[in-house]
Amino acid sequence: MQDRERHFILGYGSLINGESRAKTGETGSVWPVKLSGFQRHWSIMSLEFGMSSVAVLRAEGEACNGVLVEVPEDQLALFDERERGYQRSQIQASHLSPYHGDELPEGTYWVYHTEEVVRPNQTCPIALSYVDVILSGCLEHGEDFAQDFLTLTLGWNGPLLNDRQTPRYPRVQPELCTERLNTLLAPVSTLSIKELSITYES
Repeated sequence: MQDRERHFILGYGSLINGESRAKTGETGSVWPVKLSGFQRHWSIMSLEFGMSSVAVLRAEGEACNGVLVEVPEDQLALFDERERGYQRSQIQASHLSPYHGDELPEGTYWVYHTEEVVRPNQTCPIALSYVDVILSGCLEHGEDFAQDFLTLTLGWNGPLLNDRQTPRYPRVQPELCTERLNTLLAPVSTLSIKELSITYES
């Protein structure tokens, strides 16, 4: 009897965050990696929540970081629904480089991507409630991983909204300690530290 095929999703935004993944479906082990051949941008993917998201598109010679997450085959449809508006395509193991030299598991690898980027605007800005979830997830894998997320994401010069008191992001995590996140974000943010320091209401 053959083993069941294993499936892995490359999470490069809120799916980096373990608590956020758990709100969608069952997942297994995680490997921090860099993905070559794709570039991450801030982009308007939906008008539904009045905010922009991160998206990747194919780009020769470019790379972004993320986490390879094992997802049972019967859970893939749940993540497809979460990532509606994106295309799910297979990626090759040769495009993945693990952060810690770990050997990657065998299976089928997937990434949710787009074919074009729509720049954030005042109607759909970069929402801090969403950034907080991503960055806190990045810190699960260390400061260098978080810095790589900031460096390997284009479009930080778009409008950024501190919506912490009235979050637009539906999977917000209001319990997060934002002081460390503010420090990480300051070099790339269009907001001042003072503007970043408005925290979630208790």
